[in-house]
Amino acid sequence: MKVLLVVYDNDSYMSWFPQGLGYIAAILQQEGCVVEIYNQDQWHYPDEHLTEYLDNNNFDVVGLSFVAGYYQYRKALKLSTAINRSKNRPFYIIGGHGPSPEPEFFIKKTAADVVVIGEGEKTIVELLSAISNKRDLSKVKGIAYRDGQDVKVNERRPLITDIDSIPFPAYELFPMEFYRLLRMPHAENSDFLMPLLSGRGCTFTCTFCYRMDEGFRQRSNASIIEEIKFLKEKYRVNYIAFSDELLVSSPARVQSLCEDFLREELNIKWECNGRLNYAHPEILQLMKRSGCVFINYGIEAMDDEVLKKMNKALSTKQIIHGIEATLAAGISPGYNIIFGNIGDTRESLDKGVEFLLKYDDGAQLRTIRPVTPYPGSPLYDMAIQDGKIKDCEDFYENLHLNSDLLSVNFTNLSDEEFHHCLLEANGKLLKNYFSKKTISMLEQTRQLYLNRDASFRGYRQS
Repeated sequence: MKVLLVVYDNDSYMSWFPQGLGYIAAILQQEGCVVEIYNQDQWHYPDEHLTEYLDNNNFDVVGLSFVAGYYQYRKALKLSTAINRSKNRPFYIIGGHGPSPEPEFFIKKTAADVVVIGEGEKTIVELLSAISNKRDLSKVKGIAYRDGQDVKVNERRPLITDIDSIPFPAYELFPMEFYRLLRMPHAENSDFLMPLLSGRGCTFTCTFCYRMDEGFRQRSNASIIEEIKFLKEKYRVNYIAFSDELLVSSPARVQSLCEDFLREELNIKWECNGRLNYAHPEILQLMKRSGCVFINYGIEAMDDEVLKKMNKALSTKQIIHGIEATLAAGISPGYNIIFGNIGDTRESLDKGVEFLLKYDDGAQLRTIRPVTPYPGSPLYDMAIQDGKIKDCEDFYENLHLNSDLLSVNFTNLSDEEFHHCLLEANGKLLKNYFSKKTISMLEQTRQLYLNRDASFRGYRQS
């Protein structure tokens, strides 16, 4: 079969490598399919270009994967229209965290033939086999499909237990010279960066998380290191962004991985997502020695009652101790705080702002966004039960219009008061960030002229 996988344009100058499609492409190639990638993200093609491309080329299947989000939802609708208008419209499959929780809604909105629900590597093989052999789709686990005017949702497929068995993403099909230009904290202009998965899932169950797969499945150290070495040798990648939800799933796991990085003399920079209850000084120092320059932490709130209500399994004391230990180890922490959780008030927001101002090291611009109850999350189910959201269509069409605007209000503030609070909070954070940048540039200027700093590379910024 001939398959076209569509990478949508996220309106970014530099884009994240589409790992999900990379894995699917590798599996399809392994099964003998001819796979082509349509890189709207690199070339910023207008959506109509996809119609023209499908008109001029014949494919058996076209696939689109996307996450939940106001932008991604509207982009998926536009690309679906472009696909459905083609005179050579292939069999149309969608997947990803966006459509998986509410497959019936997304089939009706996109007119796709099938939604792959959750993890797709095994499902796509069985699905394409059923399509090519004209077998009944009701037997394929892990999909929803159109059946006349109806939508049928099949039994979920069990998770892949041995994720080392999944081949590396089909990097050779993608414009790697484009993707490796992605920037992360402490990346130099000469660094080449690539995201990499060290595992799938998470051991925690925060109420705002829309991940549907339970538990955590880690790759072996050997498999991770093999892929890093491949990326270094083939594409000169020297900075790895571990993109899984929680590389720091336990101190023992991180210790083992870092020791192997050092033993193999990888000599890379890397960053990951971490948990502050695991941010022990000795572990952080080991991470630093093995190349870690940045740890992105999900703090979410600086109020213990709010943390309990979101099932964060974290306390403000642990947060402060973990951040101080991270900074002491010479690693930049990433601070993610959201506002509008159940129990949040003006005072809890102020605590978050004070914390961000106190511990900011200038590595990233951080602002505070409202919490969003994405379909698939416990918070979404609560909002449905409380009548705050009517259904999935109400969420995407009427409520979730922008990630920085309130979609559902779980606080006792009015919507107007809520946005005024965020205006004041983010105003302080923006002033702080650009003030530090100004101080830094003035210090560079002082060093340039008073100390004749010949390493100065100019003021030009874009």
